[in-house]
Amino acid sequence: MSFEDEWAAEKAAVAMRLNKADSTGSSTPAKGSGDYVVEDDDLGAIGHAAHGLFNGLQSAGKHADAASETAGTSLKGDGFDTGAALSEVNGTWETQVKTLLQACAHISNHLNYTKKSNQAEDDWIAAQLRIIGPVAPGRDGAVPASQIDKFFR
Repeated sequence: MSFEDEWAAEKAAVAMRLNKADSTGSSTPAKGSGDYVVEDDDLGAIGHAAHGLFNGLQSAGKHADAASETAGTSLKGDGFDTGAALSEVNGTWETQVKTLLQACAHISNHLNYTKKSNQAEDDWIAAQLRIIGPVAPGRDGAVPASQIDKFFR
């Protein structure tokens, strides 16, 4: 079998899997379906947890820093190799805490941005559909659901 034949077979298999991703027939995506759905509440909860971890880790992750550094320096001054090792472990710990703090801040900030960006995009789409749609008496100018499909073909 040639590379092109193999590649075509793989693409066809992937396309078939993607087409069957949501075979429930429902317009509402089911949990575990192929549709990507994230609720604002989910984003908020994850962002809040990341922010809480950041706040707790900022103080709790550094509570032994001064004592460990003092002990390492004292042991090193008395000629013990464990003093240098303790200072090295303390430095590594500090680096790891800073990295985790940065990761938590990044997650929290990114989720806040994503939530605001998605809302802005939804608002823009709604405004565009109101502009496009014919205004019938008693309607606010929004395109009826039966007409939306024609804009995506």
